[in-house]
Amino acid sequence: MSRALPKHNKRRVAFIGGAAAVALSGAVIAGTALAGTPDKSSGTGNARTLAASPGTITCPDVASRLPAIPASAKAEVDRNLTLLQTQIQEADKRLADTVGQGGPNFVNNAILGPLKDKRVATVNRIATAIGRTAAKPTGLDSLAPCTLNATGTGTNTGSGTATGAASATPSKAAAQQQSTGTGGTNTNTGAVGSITCPDVASRLPAIPASAQAEVDRNLTLLQTQISEADNRLRTTVGQGGPNFVQNAILGPLADKRKSTIDRIAIAIGRTTAKPTGLDSLAACTLTK
Repeated sequence: MSRALPKHNKRRVAFIGGAAAVALSGAVIAGTALAGTPDKSSGTGNARTLAASPGTITCPDVASRLPAIPASAKAEVDRNLTLLQTQIQEADKRLADTVGQGGPNFVNNAILGPLKDKRVATVNRIATAIGRTAAKPTGLDSLAPCTLNATGTGTNTGSGTATGAASATPSKAAAQQQSTGTGGTNTNTGAVGSITCPDVASRLPAIPASAQAEVDRNLTLLQTQISEADNRLRTTVGQGGPNFVQNAILGPLADKRKSTIDRIAIAIGRTTAKPTGLDSLAACTLTK
């Protein structure tokens, strides 16, 4: 005849059973995670393809829509332009990490919606910074919403920050640049073609801490210059003669880039060996 277990034994059995269930669940989760982890031996190209498979998040460019930025606001504007790109990268990562989760509105409610809210706040800080000493730009809120490009071939252009790795010990801005994987090039794919510029960040030596902020500002400025040139390329289609693009867009862009690259080299050279040969990265090309 069976005997009823004392209450303390029942609790012990329940605890052991629950622990076993938790352990089993952990094993299943761990196994699933390992199964979804790409083999490092497959190369970074394969890893990037896997990450892009759920699509990419595309955001309107903010930097190219800004007016002339007062010197007193430049640092704050640059920080927030960099933050816009950080927000896109974080949303892209969440997109890749949550494939298959939630219902049909999951991406909009859990990723695109919160990203828009963050971008509204950041864009407003940019406008406020400019407005302290100049006319405050209006209408920038319209650049906050982003979209999902389900083909996985979209281009994130939310901040106008430079792309490419900055140093062996990259700053926050440089790490974001590296994660874009675009090699420091602008990737407009319109019928007018695209402006492609050599990557500067990946050609820099280790950046001294004392020069990091100035280098980051100028890396950001390099991408802003590309965005401005790309916008001019689109808005002047059909203007001028056969050399219009070279004389009116690529030539001035090379001059601006040369000055900006020189400032980067000088900033690094104040406390360590000044990098040489960076001027060769100034010239850009038009890719049809």
